[in-house]
Amino acid sequence: MAGFDYESLITDIPDYPSEGVVFKDITTLLKDGEGFHSMVDEIAAEFEGRGITKVVGAEARGFMVGAPVAYKLGAGFVPARKLGKLPRATISESYSLEYGSDALEIHEDALDENDVVLLVDDLVATGGTCVAQIHMVERMGAKLEGLAFLMELEFLHPREFIAQATDAEVFSVVKVAGE
Repeated sequence: MAGFDYESLITDIPDYPSEGVVFKDITTLLKDGEGFHSMVDEIAAEFEGRGITKVVGAEARGFMVGAPVAYKLGAGFVPARKLGKLPRATISESYSLEYGSDALEIHEDALDENDVVLLVDDLVATGGTCVAQIHMVERMGAKLEGLAFLMELEFLHPREFIAQATDAEVFSVVKVAGE
């Protein structure tokens, strides 16, 4: 739980996917049973007792973090997927990345006004991916209770961008202060 050295289990990959970007590879944390278990427990503990009914996680690493958090909270899991990957009627939202743009979609019946939602992802950089998900949650009438991340790149100031979309709690297990 708190105090676990997650950063020692996260591998920096310089110049990936493009020059100047330092990719944070979490697969080295996920393969560590103690680290993976601790991360899931820490995120779930932060939002326990808040009536979370659904956890939304973005493709693909958000699935790896969000699904076990949903299980731990006794909530359902809603995948936010790339365009064209879901088989039924969907709603979608476009967003900007630090090195491009993309869009996510969820099934149009995935959430409703009775749901209390926690957005979970592996990393928040500029905040674009999570703000797209916030907009979809709002459009479906669900209540956004919070946002949880394994890692937050503080030097990109994602909380400022997120605060323009919601006042829900933002929780990060690891905060990266500098590039």
